[in-house]
Amino acid sequence: MTNFIPIFPLGIVVFPGEDLNLHIFEPRYKQLITDCFADAKPFGIPTVLKNGLSERGTLVEVKEIVEVYDDGKLDIKTKGLSIFRILEVVKDIPDKLYSGAIVNYPQNEESKKLLLLQKVVKSIKDLHAVLKLKKDFKKPDDELVAYDIAHHVGLSLEEEYEFAGLFREDQRLEYLKRHLLKVLPVVNEMEVLKDRIKLNGHFKNLSGNFDL
Repeated sequence: MTNFIPIFPLGIVVFPGEDLNLHIFEPRYKQLITDCFADAKPFGIPTVLKNGLSERGTLVEVKEIVEVYDDGKLDIKTKGLSIFRILEVVKDIPDKLYSGAIVNYPQNEESKKLLLLQKVVKSIKDLHAVLKLKKDFKKPDDELVAYDIAHHVGLSLEEEYEFAGLFREDQRLEYLKRHLLKVLPVVNEMEVLKDRIKLNGHFKNLSGNFDL
């Protein structure tokens, strides 16, 4: 499917199913959100990388305008719907301050990969335990998909964008698994290093009873 959508470029990656809260203050985007909410139409958040507009982004819907301030600023709740690819940017829309784009939606294979998912979720929990973090995925483990957990593994913006370009669930889970296999040993070593540094300068109660 190909269609036209208003766009709100941001330096983030939004995943399908993600709940995203935004504070809107620029006049063009206040107009965009007001239009989309009034017409019950979604808009696109293409990712800005290195000060440039990338070709991929996520279609999102405005779930709620939480607050309208005296100066017209807005607090809104949105939800990610699907990944799109920009075919053409439309900079000038009659009577509108914001831009748009003609986009299509790559086919996305989402079949469950439960065993692989379980391994990835366990590795994420191991990572969070080492970092002394507590994260709530807001779903039972066996109902999670890769999009639900991708923000919780410490990917860079560029890596999240690369991840968003994977259109099969097994590929997405493999991507997260490889990332975790790379970072977990590093994080564990950092914790050991921190413990060594903490010991430095303290009185040490060590046994000297060696048969040498």
